Amino acid sequence: MTPLVHATLTHADLLGLFAHFLVLSLLAVGGAITTAPDMHRYVVDEHQWISDAQFSASVAIAQAAPGPNVLFVAVIGWNVAGPIGALATMSGTLLPSTALTLVATRWGTSRRETRSMRAFTAGLTPLTIGLLVATGWVLARPYVGDDLGAFGAIGLIVVAIVVMMRTRISPMWLVGLGALVGALGWV
Repeated sequence: MTPLVHATLTHADLLGLFAHFLVLSLLAVGGAITTAPDMHRYVVDEHQWISDAQFSASVAIAQAAPGPNVLFVAVIGWNVAGPIGALATMSGTLLPSTALTLVATRWGTSRRETRSMRAFTAGLTPLTIGLLVATGWVLARPYVGDDLGAFGAIGLIVVAIVVMMRTRISPMWLVGLGALVGALGWV
């Protein structure tokens, strides 16, 4: 990875970064990682604040580190604009989702046995799976250019989907498999 130079963002850019992550927080059904494709579109494709490789590395580093799964949002913000970027992305992500979670949990708990609540919960499952597949594709995209890398990246996505849908194996084993495939140079 090339040395990181933070983009010089204006106040309007920082407010836009905050607002974009705020909106994504409300769309993050299944966790913040499900909105990674749109984060990528915004910070890499639309604004070119960081590269494809920097985006993928930001997610990978944060996912490998101990702690909450949402830490990748702070790493992306940090890579975009340093500490103020991390503050913008994390506060944009955490404020609405925390408030909405508190209200929805209280409301849902009192109605959890109703038919409509069970149908709503069941209906979110395919949406979450689709968002996770899209995230896997965005993270694999930098490696799909060469033949062996494409085979390895797509193979890892397929294996992860099948294993997670058909077994109760811990996702940490899949992270280990990904690390092994990367260490062997197959991705």
